[in-house]
Amino acid sequence: MEQRTHTLTSERLVGRPVLIGEGRAVVELETIDEMKVDEYGLVHGGFTFGLADYAAMLAVNEPTVVLGKAEVRFLKPVKVGEKLRAEANVVDDLGRKKVVKAEVFNERGEKVFEGTFHCYVLEKHVLEK
Repeated sequence: MEQRTHTLTSERLVGRPVLIGEGRAVVELETIDEMKVDEYGLVHGGFTFGLADYAAMLAVNEPTVVLGKAEVRFLKPVKVGEKLRAEANVVDDLGRKKVVKAEVFNERGEKVFEGTFHCYVLEKHVLEK
């Protein structure tokens, strides 16, 4: 399926789509040194969240989709150099509101993050006047 939203997203910072399907998306991210917050190589959680959010947006795949609310849990730390995979599925389609479940796994298949994303498809772009 063709990508219809978030087409200018940075693959380096947020991830690269590997699957966009009907109500489903998979995005992968190779964590890099710029993402670390300390000398141990801990990746800032915002990058993991961004990856999951991007997958959620692609699962909806409407040009004007935005995130309204998210309930998330960080389950395991992520270290620089790890490859992450986000899997997102629309679990409730309420017309313009879509509820998306997203999970992020490390390269060992361990779940590091899970969340519920409340997405809204607007009539026009959020910044359009």
